[in-house]
Amino acid sequence: MTRMLTHFVLFPPPSQTAPPTVRIIHSGHACNVEEERHTERVYTIREGETLELTCLVTGHPRPQIRWTKTAGSVSDRFQDSSVFNETLHIAKIQRTQGGRYYCKAENGLGSPAIKSIRVDVYYLDDPVVTVHQSIGEAKEQFYYERTVFLRCVANSNPPVRYSWHRGREVLTQGSDKGVEIYEPFFTQGETKILKLKNLRPQDYANYSCIASVRNVCGIPDRSVIFRLTNKTASPSIKLLVEDPIVVNPGQTVSLVCITTGGEPPPILTWVSTNDSLPQRSVVKGGTLTLPAITSDEAGVYSCVASNNVGNPAKKSTTIVVRALKKGRFWITPDPYHNDDHIQIGREVKISCQVEATPPEELTFSWLKNGRALRSSERMVITQTDPDISPGTTNLDIIDLKFTDFGTYTCVAALKGGGIPEISIDVNISSTTVPPNLTVPRGKSPLVAREGDTVELECLVSGKPKPIILWSRADKEAPMPDGSMQMESYDGVLRIVNVSREMTGSYRCQTSQYNGFNVKPREAIVELIVQYPPTVEPVFMEMRQGLGRPVVMTCRVLRAHPSRVLRFEWLLSNRLLHAGAFDAQRDETEYTIRSLNRDGWGEYTCNVINEAGAGKCTFQVTGKAYPPEFYYDTYNPLWQNRPRVYGFKLQWTQMNPNAVDRIVAYRLGIRQMGLQRWWEQEIPVDGTINKGELMTHNLTELIKPESYEVRLTPITRFGEGDSAIRIVTYSGEFHCSFEEEPICMFTQDKNDDFDWTRHSAATRDTKYTPNTGPSGDRSGSKQGFYMYIETSRPRKEGDQARLISPFFNVAPKNPYGITNPPAYCFGFFYHMYGKHIGTLNAFLKQKGQTASEGLVWSLSGNQGDRWKQAKVSIHPTSSFQVVLQGVRGPGIEGDIAIDDITLEEGECRDPPPNLSAKALSTSCHIWLLCVTLVLTLLEGQR
Repeated sequence: MTRMLTHFVLFPPPSQTAPPTVRIIHSGHACNVEEERHTERVYTIREGETLELTCLVTGHPRPQIRWTKTAGSVSDRFQDSSVFNETLHIAKIQRTQGGRYYCKAENGLGSPAIKSIRVDVYYLDDPVVTVHQSIGEAKEQFYYERTVFLRCVANSNPPVRYSWHRGREVLTQGSDKGVEIYEPFFTQGETKILKLKNLRPQDYANYSCIASVRNVCGIPDRSVIFRLTNKTASPSIKLLVEDPIVVNPGQTVSLVCITTGGEPPPILTWVSTNDSLPQRSVVKGGTLTLPAITSDEAGVYSCVASNNVGNPAKKSTTIVVRALKKGRFWITPDPYHNDDHIQIGREVKISCQVEATPPEELTFSWLKNGRALRSSERMVITQTDPDISPGTTNLDIIDLKFTDFGTYTCVAALKGGGIPEISIDVNISSTTVPPNLTVPRGKSPLVAREGDTVELECLVSGKPKPIILWSRADKEAPMPDGSMQMESYDGVLRIVNVSREMTGSYRCQTSQYNGFNVKPREAIVELIVQYPPTVEPVFMEMRQGLGRPVVMTCRVLRAHPSRVLRFEWLLSNRLLHAGAFDAQRDETEYTIRSLNRDGWGEYTCNVINEAGAGKCTFQVTGKAYPPEFYYDTYNPLWQNRPRVYGFKLQWTQMNPNAVDRIVAYRLGIRQMGLQRWWEQEIPVDGTINKGELMTHNLTELIKPESYEVRLTPITRFGEGDSAIRIVTYSGEFHCSFEEEPICMFTQDKNDDFDWTRHSAATRDTKYTPNTGPSGDRSGSKQGFYMYIETSRPRKEGDQARLISPFFNVAPKNPYGITNPPAYCFGFFYHMYGKHIGTLNAFLKQKGQTASEGLVWSLSGNQGDRWKQAKVSIHPTSSFQVVLQGVRGPGIEGDIAIDDITLEEGECRDPPPNLSAKALSTSCHIWLLCVTLVLTLLEGQR
């Protein structure tokens, strides 16, 4: 199992705290990644492939990462959410998911770092050909000696190119006098129209439209064939149903649509004004069946026939489902008197209203005490126009007599039958009086506590009792159910789980329905909702060392009633202090002058009023904050043993002075996939300063396993908060020079000048033309690389040397390594310009008195492109690699390097640019090497 050893290596320390930086790299199935101007990276991908973007961040503490998206389709929901990890993965990407994706990293230092990349999704749909006749020439023989237009359209990205074929013949503009090919001005580039002038016999043929996006992203061409004959015609149809169709609910309705013309044979579809056909509907050929129809399924249904010739044919019918609902009545006293009461000798009118479908089938009849009533001079029955909905009937009683008292019944029915009648009874008597509203004593103002169920009450008198309407009287605001007005039949408004926002004035008002048609009566009810104090903080953790003061403050934000009665401070339910609030203050404090061990725990402050208590909670602890791992360590610690590796663990301590001094760290480590943890303590001497970088080397880790590492600070209080990270074996060192520390490379102090870190996006306008790269190795103008600037005052032969950090292969055998390990050293170089000098790579081993060994060398102009170099090296001790740029005879001699790698094992298929001199110095079996060099030199002669 894993054994851990403490092993310190002298690496140049990275910066201890650093604001975040971001770089977006891509994997997945990209077609192309290119620069658009100098500010936008464009990632092209084929629809249906997998998009994978990774946000590479640096900075300490470890930045938080968030992916967001804008500029996509409205239907794409990605912009409403975020992805909070380094890799954005979208499988089977769709066209609507194209747009700009942003990666944002922040760690509280400086401004957040943001990078973006635009994702362009490429696709090509099957083309569609539509056929039209020239306007004004339509006759019975649709295409006989007529001008015909064939329009080809295909949805695509990038824009599509079209070509037309007649049979096997390619049609181009000018190839046939009877054919014109053009793009309409208003849709330029989107369609391609083939015009056949005055059809000839040879024009009756198969026409192919081929849509192409020129094989970008490997998208193949798509084509469609249309057969033009002398029988080609636009569709025509006929509906074998009436319009409208009036049915009773529960009936099964069948709509039949047949084609009466069209070539090619049209395709029939059904659509509805309700956006979609009912779920239970059945479509078979041209027949639409609606089983057990309901009122919700009523509407306009259309049969549409299309064959891409001319315009689609459309026929519609309306389905009406019979219904009667919402029966209401009202009594209107004599309008010529100011008295609202019913009196003998005066006129009174009874109105009855019903919503009916269809309205023209609505009929009314009147009964008095159960017997049919007919219209007469003193009993006048009228009915509104059936086109006015809802339908209303009126019974006017002229010169009311005592004998007219009784029960009048309004009966509503539909002529078609099948629907139950609606009967409404209205009693006219000496006790029929208009309504009156009052609020019961003690019911306003009504005081309740938040969360209670309350009943607002208005007493309604009168006969008949009308419907009561409730609304807000103090402001334009919705009622508890979300509507602006609520109905009540008993005058009571019941509110469940009342909240503080419901405090205010409520109006109860009589409705004209089911009562008197007179000026509404109304009353006001006041509701007061009490709630406990709202306080802050609801919870706060306070970390402090022993012997230090702790001050806790609980603040009141809102309360009703606002007069707070008292407060109390407790520690684990033990009362510490209590009292009444000062009228001038809205907060209370509790102070621990010198924290001792008994002072650790949970403190609560209860602030109490009539409605209850608000609670502030403070967790006072001596627990140390977690350490913050430094993730920008550039390489593991390689060792000569083939099955193990080491890793340099680096971290800083968050807020080290907030609690007692950290005396040690407990290190736990377990191999991923296993349960057992191995632990050890790392002692700490002295006080840790804020931002101080600490290092502990993990060794004897088994290749290629990954490990979970847990680090916990320890103080006099005990264990603090832990931090966890994963250590993954990579077997590779990689540096792309994206960050200022340049991967712990250093400039040689004994050379003539330095390498320069550079980005094409920030290039000086005075740069030397005809030399140097236009972007980094990946083609990004935002990316960085290292180069030598050969302008004045540099002169021929000047050297710039860049030295890597040490790579550890220290032997355990005191007599040295008999079989040295192999590593593949690789990098990309750009050597463009007529004055290019030389680029050399050296191996520098620790503890060896011999000079550096040249392992790779190249001179002269290699063209305006990045190329890769790889060479196998066999160090016998800890080593460094040195890259040396030598200035050529002039200023057009800039040499650039990027993406340096060091991998375990021999190089596979190294590029063929190794010189004979470099080959001779890189070999470790000298006798074999000399023979190989002599053979190579002999061959060159």
